Amino acid sequence: MVINQVGATTVATQEKKTITEFIEAFKAEYAKFEQNNIIVNLFSLEDLKIKDILPFQGISDSHKTTYHSFVIVSNKLNFDDVPAGLDVVPTLQEAHDLIEMEEIERDLGL
Repeated sequence: MVINQVGATTVATQEKKTITEFIEAFKAEYAKFEQNNIIVNLFSLEDLKIKDILPFQGISDSHKTTYHSFVIVSNKLNFDDVPAGLDVVPTLQEAHDLIEMEEIERDLGL
C-alpha cells in the first residue's frame, strides 16, 4: 500500500496486493490518517467486484461522522450497484472534486 498526502487528503493506493491484503493493511494504518479526507485508490485492480469493497462500508460510515470525506476510486464497478453511503468514482480527479464539494457543503453547514 502506498500512502500519499495531498493537503488535507490522504490517498491510499493498492499496490501488488490482493484486495483482502490491502484492506487489512489499510485498517492497520488507518489511525495514522483518520483525521484527513481519504481516497482509497483501487484503480489498478482488474477484477474488482462490489463484494470486495463492502468491508470499507463501516470505515466510510464512521469516518464521515467526523466530518471527513471517504472516497473509493475504481472504474471496474457498476456504480448503480454500489451501496448507499459508499462514494465510488472512476478517477482520482473526480475523487478530489467530490471531496472539494463536500468540504464546501460542510463549510456552509449543509
